[in-house]
Amino acid sequence: MVVANKSDLSFCRTLLNSYPLTKLAGIAAGGETRQESVAAGLDALPQDCGLVVVHDGARPLLSQGVLEGAIQQAVVDGAVVVAVPVKDTVKVVENEEIKGTPERSSLWIAQTPQVFHRSLLKEALDAARASGFTGTDDASLVERLGHQVKIHPGANENIKITTPEDLFIARAILGLRTDERVEKRTGLGYDVHPFCQGRPLFLGGVEIPEGPGLSGHSDGDVLLHALTDACLGAAGLPDIGHYFPPSDPRWEGASSLALLGIARGILAKEGFRIVQVDLVVAVEKPRLAPYLEEMRGRIAAVLGILPSAVGIKATTTEGLGFVGRGEGVACWAVATVCG
Repeated sequence: MVVANKSDLSFCRTLLNSYPLTKLAGIAAGGETRQESVAAGLDALPQDCGLVVVHDGARPLLSQGVLEGAIQQAVVDGAVVVAVPVKDTVKVVENEEIKGTPERSSLWIAQTPQVFHRSLLKEALDAARASGFTGTDDASLVERLGHQVKIHPGANENIKITTPEDLFIARAILGLRTDERVEKRTGLGYDVHPFCQGRPLFLGGVEIPEGPGLSGHSDGDVLLHALTDACLGAAGLPDIGHYFPPSDPRWEGASSLALLGIARGILAKEGFRIVQVDLVVAVEKPRLAPYLEEMRGRIAAVLGILPSAVGIKATTTEGLGFVGRGEGVACWAVATVCG
């Protein structure tokens, strides 16, 4: 059961439905806190699910061995947290002053998955909600009930990707660190879409309220369509229409950010990784400058690159051509991949 932000549900459905995930029970809308999101996911699970594994999407490097070991231990103990011993000396600090140095041998760093008997986790969540308590992880809620939580040895590679720097560490763990011998390729994408009344306007994965929207494939995001073509072209692969044909009802109204994510996966299967993209979008109205940073961030997140590796420029055609007449939007995109 995937639990996601309400605003990302359409994106997640499109992305997940493109894979043959036989174990996917559904997608649930999360809450304002992790605790509320876990509760929402728990409530959405099939009733015959007796053991619940809670795992952070921000930890994509979990090994099968750690997962299976935690599940097997939870069958017996009822509550298990994957964790690793602290390697560094930890200081207790108040107002930039050290107040103590805990004994390192007793300190562990909690990770996910955290595995519980369903009834136990449900009881812990209900008790926390009733008392207004918010924990930093699921185990802390179970601990409040007085139930013993056991540790299962995790792995230092099971990192939580929180900052852009963590992406470099993840790539190193995956063995994708590049050097001068790696082949680099560049692809070019171009697309135009006319305006269409009655549709929301999406550009770069951002909904722009000034509208109107654009006609065309999926949600009509011409910027992401050009970018997807550039990425596919850099790897010598067919264009966006080959993988997401307009005749296929699965892609009607689909999030173009999700399509871009799927294209990234297609490239990965062919041995390519996207390292940098650059885009120019031509439109008379609306003014796109206020939205460019959000576009850059969303594109970077889907492609797994830093925002600084995403270039987006907005321009006009000084009243010339169909763009100048306010009939639609055009976009050019360049993508660089390593293989």
